[in-house]
Formats: sequence, structure tokens, C-alpha cells
Amino acid sequence: MGSAREKVVVVGNGMVGHRFCELLAERDTGGRFEIVVFGEEPRPAYDRVHLSEFFAGRSAAELSLTDAAWYADRGISLRLREGVLEIDPEAREIYTSQGRIESYDVLVLATGSAPFVPPIPGIEQDGVFVYRTIEDLEAIRAWGAQARSAAVIGGGLLGLEAAKAVRDMELETTVVEAAPRLMPRQVDARGAAVLTAAIRSLGVGVRVDESTECVLGEAGQVTGLRFKEGDDLPVEMVVVSAGIRPRDEVARRSGIAVGPRGGIPVDDGLETSAPGVYAIGECALHGGQIYGLVAPGYEMADTLVARLLGDEARAFRGADLSTKLKLLGVDVASFGDAFADEGGDARAVVFEDPSAGVYQKLVLDDSGERLLGGILVGDASRYASLLQACRQQEPLELAPTALLFGAPGVEDELAPEAQVCSCNDVSVAAVCRAIADEGLDTVAEIKSCTRAGTGCGGCVPQLSQILAAELEKAGRDVDRSLCEHFPYTRQELFDIVRIERIESFEGLLAARGRGNGCEICRPAVASILASTWADPVLDHQNIQDTNDRFLANIQRGGTYSVIPRVPGGEITPDKLIVLGEIARRYGLYCKITGGQRIDLLGARVDQLPQIWEE
Repeated sequence: MGSAREKVVVVGNGMVGHRFCELLAERDTGGRFEIVVFGEEPRPAYDRVHLSEFFAGRSAAELSLTDAAWYADRGISLRLREGVLEIDPEAREIYTSQGRIESYDVLVLATGSAPFVPPIPGIEQDGVFVYRTIEDLEAIRAWGAQARSAAVIGGGLLGLEAAKAVRDMELETTVVEAAPRLMPRQVDARGAAVLTAAIRSLGVGVRVDESTECVLGEAGQVTGLRFKEGDDLPVEMVVVSAGIRPRDEVARRSGIAVGPRGGIPVDDGLETSAPGVYAIGECALHGGQIYGLVAPGYEMADTLVARLLGDEARAFRGADLSTKLKLLGVDVASFGDAFADEGGDARAVVFEDPSAGVYQKLVLDDSGERLLGGILVGDASRYASLLQACRQQEPLELAPTALLFGAPGVEDELAPEAQVCSCNDVSVAAVCRAIADEGLDTVAEIKSCTRAGTGCGGCVPQLSQILAAELEKAGRDVDRSLCEHFPYTRQELFDIVRIERIESFEGLLAARGRGNGCEICRPAVASILASTWADPVLDHQNIQDTNDRFLANIQRGGTYSVIPRVPGGEITPDKLIVLGEIARRYGLYCKITGGQRIDLLGARVDQLPQIWEE
């Protein structure tokens, strides 16, 4: 018989814990390790980065990174709804919330982080939520179904993500930030001013430099916020998204060292003060730094797997905090040392167009020859090439303005070795090789084959550009048409509408299109017409043959779901009977939504008018 397998116990089943399991299962070809995973939540790992898409119609199943069968197929024991309470490093055992004692040879703490809830009087009232898990989102959606206004406490990355989610629920939304500006860690004062103006133009209120004194309420239910200075803000819901704190309580209870401000200190091998116990992701404190982004967590997982499989030279040396995101529809990117010009010898080159909502800053060294960092707000199209130039730390071949806007006759291409996806460390060369070798035709295929674009998603536009360029090099046709009904790009349709002064969808279809339109071109043209002629977008809602026009939600199979309004969740027996009769008459599938309303699914478009009339 062969020697016994080493047991690796993973505490935490978030994105980083799942990536560790994925990499170890994939690379441990000799079956050396047995893997056991504990997760507190009721579901396997899911995509926390794109949680706000839950409010735009993406289901919990669509956010899932995997399912229980994935673990079973790889021989991984997955134990959900079971947290770890304490560790005995001497005996190499853990004690769980279900009374289980589990031994280990290697213990990996991937406990992540928890929302920071400031100790504000009244914060415990009903109607106050944190923004962290799918269960949190379901509770927010249920409460929001009977609310009209909401405040988000926190104007950082997480706060603006939460604000988008609340805004998608069509609530009057206000972001409250205690610092003098939004996103103080990523954006400087001028960039934040442009970002704030862009967010306000979307109908979202912004209050900065406001310290919340207490949460107001009546009968235990939130009614507003009171500030140390300024007027009260009446709201019916509050979402707290004021930052994170590393989940280090298990280490703290078990005698494993923790940092003075939290976090589990690890060395370059990601080992804690207890032999055989490692920490990765947002719970790990490396070099005095907690990394709150998914890419560094993935890099930690990759490093630890390599070391467990024998690569002792592999080390985690810290990670790049550069990031590109779309927050409330506004592109925001920060890379390198974006604040090196504040109080140092570095110099800044700034382009600002407040009317277009664009702010761009490049920070150069004192010689003006090397790019140290930068900030992009409103237009982050040059992010990939600027990040490449920043990482290379070579003397710049182009003037700073050419870096921002391009230079005549110079092709703006990324070097093959350039990293296009920082979350999964995928290079341009790897993407190009996959396109050629596997015959890939879509960005979705690139994601599946290379993992690029499956983390934060910030590199997806760059993947589209690479795909188009590679297909053209191969002599293959690249169709950039909006859809089958309009052989033009969205920008070309903008120009056509403006130059030819077309004011209706029917007019544009007759002049430049074919067929009757679809769910892609109809909402796009409605937006183009409203933007070009400064019309209220609802003036063009009859263009769409989907959600807006029929008051129903189109599903993947082409049928629709109908969700009748049930104010406050109160309904009479007669009305319940009517809903049941309609469902039976039209063969509709029924379920209760997260907002405690009745969802009738499976209706054909021709049935909708009669359903609503009845």
C-alpha cells in the first residue's frame, strides 16, 4: 500500500478559497493531497466581485463559480453551513460549529473579510443592511420593494458598488462619505470632483465630508440619518458599505499571531506564526498590507499551491493594487503610485474635460522619463497600455500626451508579454495563442479557455480588441455590427441619427436597417435617440418589445415573467385566486420572489396584454 495522503483543510469557501482548491486539484496529478473545505454560507463559492449584477437580473445561480458536484468530482469534501471556531496548532486539529473535530496536515485560512459597521447609535435598527453576501442582497431587495429612498454609508469602491445596486432598484439614492472626496484611496481631489459630478448627473445624491452622528428611527425602523453638521437625510433604507475588516477571529482565539490593526501576519511563503497554518486572501497581512482585491488573493493561492507541491523558491512578494472598474456606469482606473506627485519630486500631466466627465492624470518621475502611476476617470480606454508602460519602468518612447491620446502613425499595441488580465495573470501572448490554436471566435470562449476576464471583468474590453485584431490578422471577417438588423456599430448609428436627423426607431430602420429589430437594437436605439435629441428616455419606451413596453421581464428562452405589484406584501384571498386562475389558464410557473411577490413565468409575448387585463 502507498503512503497516506496529506490532508489539506481549507477554512473559507469564497473566491480565493475556491481558487486554491481549483489549482491544487488541477496540479496535484499524483493524488498526494486530500482536500476538505469548510464554508459558513449555505452555498458554494460565488462571484462577490459582480454582486451588484444581482439587482440587474443576474441570479444567484448565475453568480455561482461552481456547484457541489464540482467538488465531489474532484474528491474534495465540501462542508457548507459549518464554520471553524478554533484551531489547536499543537494537535493539528480544528473544532467546528457542528461539533466536529477535524485533523489536518496543512491548514489554509481563507476566511476573507467582514463588512466594517461603524458604532453609530441606531445602526442596529430594521432597514439597515450590510452589503457582502447573496443573503444580504436578498434582504436588501425584499426591504427595498417597499421603500422609496436609501442612503449608502461609504463612498469607496464597495460603497459605489452598493449605490449602483440600490439605484438599480429604482430607489432615490444618496452616497454618504466621511472623507472629503469619493474613493480617497484611488482618486485624487480633482478626479473625485469629476467622478462626483458624473454620479450626480445620474440622479444619485452625493454628500462628502459628512460624519454620520446617528441613524434615526421610529418603532425600531430606520427613518433617516443625522450628521454632525448639515441637515438630516430622511431615508427608508440604509446600506453600510464603509470598508472591510479581515476575518482573523479564529486565529486570534487560537493563539496565532494577528496584526495590531487586524489581519493574520504571513511570511513570503504565506505561513502564519503557527507551523503548517497558512493564510491567503483578505484575511492575510503581508508586509503590513491587507489586499482587498481579488487578483492578489488569486496570486497568493497560486503561490501557496506551488510551495505545497515542492517549489520552495516560489514566494509572494506583494501585489499590484492597480484596478479598473465601472462604478455607476463611470469608468474609474488607478495604477502604480498615483499620488507620487503630492509632496514629492514627481510631476503630473493632467487632462481634464468636466463637460465630458473626463479626468486623466499621469505621474512621471522627476526626469519626466518614466511613468510612475496615474488616475483615469470617465475614459479608461488607455488603461492597459498605460499600466504596461508603468510596469516596464523603461524610459518612455512617447510624450505623455501621446500616451493618453495616441500618436499619429503609431500603432497602440500591447507587447506579447504584457499582462492583460491581472486577476488570473494572463498575458496578451496567451490570449493570442488560444485564439489561434483553439479557433476561438468570441470573448466568452476566451474566458472559458484562458480564465481571462473571469475575475473583476475590467479586461473584457481589451479582450474584445485583441480578438478583433487577431481575427483580422488571420484573414477572418470581423463583424462589429450592433446586431443583425443594423450593419453598423453603436457609434456609427449615433452619427447616422445626428447627421440624418432621424427621430424615430421606425425611421432609422427604414433608412438604414432591415427586419423588425430585436432586444439588442431596440433599447440601444432608444438610448441613442434620447441622448441625441435630449428627449426623456421614456418617450422612446414604445420602441422596445420587451420589459418597458409590456411591463414584463424577458427570460433566456424568449418567454416573459410577470410580477404583479403587491403593495406591502398584503393581498386579499380574491386577488390570490385571480393570480392562481391566470397562472393555470396560461400554464405559468409560479414562485415567490425575494421581494415577497408572486412571479408568474413562461408567458408568451402575445399573451401579455390579456394577462395584464385580467
